[in-house]
Amino acid sequence: MAQKEAGVAASGGCKRKPHAVVVVYPMQGHIIPETHLALRLAARGFAVTVVTTEAVHDQTARALGVDPAGHDAFAGARSAGMDVRCELVSDGLPLGFDRSLHHDEFHGSLLHALSGHVEELLGRVVVDPAATCLVADTFFSWPATLARKLGIPYVSFWTEPALIFNLYYHVHLLTEHGHFGCNEPRKDTITYIPGVPAIEPHELMSYLQETDATSVVHRIIFKAFEQARGADYVLCNTVEELEPSTIAALRAEKPFYAVGPILPAGFARSAVATSMWAESDCSHWLDAQPPGSVLYISFGSYAHVTKQELHQIAGGVLASRARFLWVMRPGIVSSDDPDPLPEGFAAASAGRGLVVPWCCQVEVLSHAAVGGFLTHCGWNSVLESVWAGVPMLCFPLLTDQITNRRLVVREWRVGVTIGDRGAVFADEVKARIERVMSGKEGKDLGEAVKKVRATLEAAAAPGGSSQRSFDEFVDELTRRCGGC
Repeated sequence: MAQKEAGVAASGGCKRKPHAVVVVYPMQGHIIPETHLALRLAARGFAVTVVTTEAVHDQTARALGVDPAGHDAFAGARSAGMDVRCELVSDGLPLGFDRSLHHDEFHGSLLHALSGHVEELLGRVVVDPAATCLVADTFFSWPATLARKLGIPYVSFWTEPALIFNLYYHVHLLTEHGHFGCNEPRKDTITYIPGVPAIEPHELMSYLQETDATSVVHRIIFKAFEQARGADYVLCNTVEELEPSTIAALRAEKPFYAVGPILPAGFARSAVATSMWAESDCSHWLDAQPPGSVLYISFGSYAHVTKQELHQIAGGVLASRARFLWVMRPGIVSSDDPDPLPEGFAAASAGRGLVVPWCCQVEVLSHAAVGGFLTHCGWNSVLESVWAGVPMLCFPLLTDQITNRRLVVREWRVGVTIGDRGAVFADEVKARIERVMSGKEGKDLGEAVKKVRATLEAAAAPGGSSQRSFDEFVDELTRRCGGC
């Protein structure tokens, strides 16, 4: 077991092999980068124990069509020489509980129940505290406290851009200045956040635009960032050249490492299964389409759209006459609405559109037929789209996605907006699709996204900023936990 090997001698003169316990936040958008971070650490000589929930394990196994009882996600990685294993904990809810439909109950359980199960597990797997570190998603509300209790360093892993970490980290300034936490927040430009010259209130994350800050998600965010202040190190899935002033400001606060983009090896289907839904094979359909002609549409793994919003977007897609591949995630409107597209949509789009429940997104985005991505602007989707060189049409739904759109549209100029929640209209969607897929605007966006892609590639290459940052982090943690 990984925990038994954490204290054994390692090569290179280390007294013991460093042991990273990586606790994965049980949501699709977090599972992907956290799994690949765990593999990166294992590839650098760490013994890695990945902690995930029984519900995530059950759903990912069923997505593969295998029995969860016999499923070992990291067996292939171990056969390739990596010392990485998985341990399961309960999130406090039954396996069959609908976590999408009952959002608040799910997050309430993550807030109140999960930490006890993780603490119990760590009591078993941390056999040598001097060799062990805790790597946990920043959104957990307990890691610093737990790490202090165990006497091990806490590495906070932030799966979103540094800008958003920075805004949450300085939420007290937004409150002090009246932009958050009051009944009538100010509407003027925010100019006092370190490392952020200016940001508009409507560009803040959705939770910082709400006047009622008592929800369970608000409580999670506030507790999580109290804990983040106690982190020994912060890893961030971003690139220094894309957010230099923000990262410089955060480095003045604590050791902050920009190590992105964290993507599957080779930007291909992951060797370790991370998908919570069965993936449709779209390759044959895409192979039959002309280069750059397909608009890929996906609103991610978590947020919901209303039926009205979906119908307006569908109307714009139909009217644009563009070819499209649309991921219609089960439960995108509601778990009890299995077919939310407008009546007659399938017949009207026959021959030029394909609707699937889920797919391997990196494979689709890297296909030559794809020329645009209508996206909710989740951070994984943004990084993957840029890496594939695909311009974006942005329809953010929730949380960080609104602020991510600012980076995509306003700062990097690699995408356009098609509307906002409650204000998206078929004629505007049609016009934007036409301009991106077949107009001059699309060509300009394509050139811009190539430049940002080159920035990502350079950062991830040997000697690049993200590679250097990850090397520094590994060296520091190895000294601290490996006795080198």
